Parts: sequence; C-alpha cells; structure tokens
Amino acid sequence: MDHDTAARIRLLCLDVDGVMTDGRLQLDADGREAKSFHIHDGLGIKLWQATGRQVAVITGRSSKPVRDRCQELGITLLADGQEKKWPAWNNILAKAGVSAEASAMIGDDLPDLPLIQAAGVGIAVANAVPEVKDMADLVTTRAGGDGAIREAIQLILTQTGEWKSLVQSFTSDLAEVPQS
Repeated sequence: MDHDTAARIRLLCLDVDGVMTDGRLQLDADGREAKSFHIHDGLGIKLWQATGRQVAVITGRSSKPVRDRCQELGITLLADGQEKKWPAWNNILAKAGVSAEASAMIGDDLPDLPLIQAAGVGIAVANAVPEVKDMADLVTTRAGGDGAIREAIQLILTQTGEWKSLVQSFTSDLAEVPQS
C-alpha cells in the first residue's frame, strides 16, 4: 500500500467474530454470550479515531458484548445481526459520508468477501480463510482477536506519516520524569 492509497482511507470497517475476536463463540449454561477483545486493538482504534477517521462494525451476529465494546470505544457506526453484509455496508458508507474507495475493510470469512473486494483497501487477518486472503490487498501477520486490527491501523498510519507522532504523544510525559 502506498502513501496516496493510505491517505485516502477515512473509514475502517471491521467484522467481529474472527477479527475483533479470535472467532470462538463462548456461551455459558444460561446461553449468555461472552467475547474476548484484545486491548491493543482497542488502543489502535482510539488512535485511528484521534486522527479524525471513523470506525464501523458490521457483523452477522447480534451481541450485547459487541454493542458494549463499540460503545466503550466510541464506535457509533454499528450494524449487528446482519444476515447479508452488503446492504449494511452501503448504509454505513452513506452515514459516514465516504466512498468505498475511501474505506478499508478487515475480514476473515466468506461473508466479508464482497466488502473486502469493494473497499479501497481490503484486509484479511492472518487466520482468515484462503478465499479471503486471496481477495485481500493486505494480509496481517497477527490473527483476529490477537492485535490484527492494531497492526492494520499501524500499517496505514505509518504510510501516511501519522503513526510516529501518535507514538510520540505517549512519550511527551517523559520530559517530566526526573533524571537520575
């Protein structure tokens, strides 16, 4: 991915199971669902948003843990319980006010294929099925639920030259640390 392509991306769209999580479905004896999210992905999303870009989530399942995580991260573009993702994709692009070419989609399985193909940058996580990897412009080295979102964000923002200043914002407090 070159600088111009990366700079064009204004919306990052995410699948949930297999991307935001490791894809395992955890149900307790009462049928309540639990999901695990990687903290590095959460910070990556916050850093992405700090650049003025948007994040959207499109998922086939409807899940309270996902709604709670999106709320915690300030993700307001959420389409859950989507049997077909294409209509939700078009709706989210309209709400976000961006074109498909100005979006990146991170997916892992067959329902994500049309979105990965339509996005300006299609991204497959390391544990994606072969068909998704073949269609993607980029394949992460990290698996879904294990920092793949953060990796993708860092790759895009490194290409635009923004990642270094985001990292430096965390070291600015070092000036106040007494030297021994």
